[in-house]
Amino acid sequence: MNEKSIRSLLESVRSGNVSVEDAIETLRRLPFEDIGWACIDHHRQLREGFPEVIYGPGKTPKQLVEIIKRLMETGGPLLVTRVSRRQADYVLDRLPMIEYHPDARAMSWVSPKDHAEKKALSNDILVIAAGTADMPIAREACLTLRLMGQGYKELFDVGVAGVHRLLGRLDMLAAAKVIIAIAGMDGALPSLIGGLSSVPVIAVPTSTGYGANFNGVAPLLTMLNSCSTGVAVVNIDNGFGAAVLAAMISKGAVGPCQSS
Repeated sequence: MNEKSIRSLLESVRSGNVSVEDAIETLRRLPFEDIGWACIDHHRQLREGFPEVIYGPGKTPKQLVEIIKRLMETGGPLLVTRVSRRQADYVLDRLPMIEYHPDARAMSWVSPKDHAEKKALSNDILVIAAGTADMPIAREACLTLRLMGQGYKELFDVGVAGVHRLLGRLDMLAAAKVIIAIAGMDGALPSLIGGLSSVPVIAVPTSTGYGANFNGVAPLLTMLNSCSTGVAVVNIDNGFGAAVLAAMISKGAVGPCQSS
């Protein structure tokens, strides 16, 4: 349930198309649904502006299908992160309307009604990835922003090993309201961007890199110790979390974060 559905329900009561008793029964439903092995939060969108997101790892394909079906009943949008190929094949065989994004390792669904009501989006957020190896995390962030109704621009493969590639696009940094900076290896890119930009920078360390990268711990520590101001850090490989935070910051000037 979201604000749009509640408004629609109240308008139906006012017009006489829905009885007061039926409306009360709809609103009486629990904000979550206990299906035994999972409690599905149906009021997440009403509270936070975006429905509950499904984390793929640790769930069987059959469990994923069941949770997806229950969440689709609320109208979406739907996002499933960190999906394996095996999970995706199983889900798509049973729910062909679901879209699989192998580059982002994610699945999504938007209702036909929301597709029809799609609006032009402002490109306030800039998603920057240091290298091609960091692009799966960047794609996860971009998909999340798109489902949240947030426009964005991309700037990929501009790591500090070839810093001229970034310096040649300073106009893109200046035009952004929020920047997501994604990097593995030594994780130096967000500090550099923070020193060149006057807007919030959300740093995302990735697990890409050689042995001393420690699966992302090295860039995480680099970003946490940034001497640039305005740099915040999310967890290793957390493109989804960075996108949600960026959208909340971008939309904060006009009200709470809302889905498309």
